[in-house]
Amino acid sequence: MEARNMFLGIFAILVLWIGSMSIFVVNEKELAIKFQLGEFVRADYTPGIYFKLPFVNNVRKFERRIITLDAPPVPYLTLEKKNLIVDSYIKWRIVNVEAYYRSMRGQESKASERLSKIVQEGLRNEFAKRTIQEAISGERAEIMQMMSTNISKQVSEFGIEVIDVRIKRIDLPVEVSESVFKRMRAERERVAKDLRSRGKEEAERIKADADKQGTVLLAEANRESEQTRGAGDAKAAEIYAKAYGKNEEFYDLYRSLGAYQNVFSQSEDLMVIDAQSEFFKYFKDSAGRK
Repeated sequence: MEARNMFLGIFAILVLWIGSMSIFVVNEKELAIKFQLGEFVRADYTPGIYFKLPFVNNVRKFERRIITLDAPPVPYLTLEKKNLIVDSYIKWRIVNVEAYYRSMRGQESKASERLSKIVQEGLRNEFAKRTIQEAISGERAEIMQMMSTNISKQVSEFGIEVIDVRIKRIDLPVEVSESVFKRMRAERERVAKDLRSRGKEEAERIKADADKQGTVLLAEANRESEQTRGAGDAKAAEIYAKAYGKNEEFYDLYRSLGAYQNVFSQSEDLMVIDAQSEFFKYFKDSAGRK
């Protein structure tokens, strides 16, 4: 009984093992090829569960999604025979897994190597027809469009579709970059010097204009002050004249007292003058005596 149960257990395990080897699953991210004794049988599998004969059939799976090939930077000559270091990448995918397997033996590394060579050759031809300026700015998008179209035609027989070819970066060689940077620095310094010179010239012009305006304002202020002072003096003279006309004797006395105050403002002031002079007339009595 025990031997029978053991035999049944071994048989069940063997059936399960053979059954697991008879089933394979293809998901939405994969492409699959079935072989029979090493010979190609079928490649049109959609996502799902499929059967195969153990030890007779074997299945190889490949990537259905887009694959990115990041190519190493490569130097290319432009129309002016100038070197440019171009860093690019390629996006591709398998569209015909049978043709892909027959041409590349199903090796992604082989497909990447072949694509890299085709892209490098295409870029070399495109850059050779253009100047640095055209390659870097003016016609960069056009280069990418032409490359994608031409490469897609070349690799269609390999069961591959090129989705996109892009240039990540374009650099000058190190020695050329340093020379360009030096020229750029010299140009920027020249521009800065020119701007400083213009700024200094403008500052001097503004300062001269300000000095001129200040001089004009001061002259106008002095003129106005003199006019105001003259008008004031005239008004004062007019008032004095009117006052003098009303009482000449009082006005004469007022003027004399003012003169005395100015002459004898200090205790040490000394003046030698005839006592009978007109200056001292208000120091006399009513009879004209002192």
